[in-house]
Amino acid sequence: MLSIKKYAAIDIGSNAVRLLISNIIEQKGKPVQFKKNSLVRVPIRLGADVFVHNRISKENTQRMLDTMLAFKLLMKSHKVVKYKACATSAMRESKNGRQVVDLIAQNCDINIDIIDGEEEAAIIAATDLNTYIDKGKTYLYVDVGGGSTEFTVIHDGNQVCSRSFKIGTVRLLNDMVSKETWNELQTWIAENTKHYDKISLLGSGGNINKIFKISGKAMGKPLSYFYLTSYYDQLQSYSYEERITELNLNQDRADVIIPAMRIYLSAMKWSGSKDIYVPKIGLADGVIKSIYYDTVSSNTQ
Repeated sequence: MLSIKKYAAIDIGSNAVRLLISNIIEQKGKPVQFKKNSLVRVPIRLGADVFVHNRISKENTQRMLDTMLAFKLLMKSHKVVKYKACATSAMRESKNGRQVVDLIAQNCDINIDIIDGEEEAAIIAATDLNTYIDKGKTYLYVDVGGGSTEFTVIHDGNQVCSRSFKIGTVRLLNDMVSKETWNELQTWIAENTKHYDKISLLGSGGNINKIFKISGKAMGKPLSYFYLTSYYDQLQSYSYEERITELNLNQDRADVIIPAMRIYLSAMKWSGSKDIYVPKIGLADGVIKSIYYDTVSSNTQ
């Protein structure tokens, strides 16, 4: 007998807010399938408020209310049965973050959990990451966000260590990452990867997904350090406007893609990695899995 239910994940990041709706397909005698049904992305860029002014502006508070109401109606239209909404570093660091969360609960009937970097990394680990890795290899998993980046060392299919750093694309755009923070990250990567002969990167986040799509590479094939460096140099040779008009990048992608590449390239350099694999997974995928396996709290629609 076939059973199909819909679950949803709302990811409130520092750069964009996303709604992922997935089909949960259960069939007797077969493994459960998680199939993406719909993905909506709204580039509100909360981090531009919070990392500069320490609070979410009135304008972006209203945009959040409008977006969450739209997400609520979309979940209703899709007949979503369970959902979870997670907010990461921007909402976490905002002086009025809790107030905005309460406003959304009152006006949109959506409950938001503000999670820390370690919980974010744990939820991402609940994804299908194991299906993308060779258990005989060592990887440095790098999930780049607007406000923070999560790093995880994976050896023989097991997570060895994990840490979140306040280095993100929106922070870098606003010149809010100190040399000390970069040095701390470099030391952490070097210390935790020096025991392994060969390391590959696993990259997640909207920017590396976009770069992978542009590359034309087949799924499962890596991007080389040489390719990323060349593309990074190419992007820097174009103005912000030219990246939009000539390279066909969305306006909310055309600026953050360069600091994102700086993070990935730094991680590759400091770990000695020559390749980066792009499994196209992230926090929202992990939330869907975590809801199904009941490893996180969820809400019914």
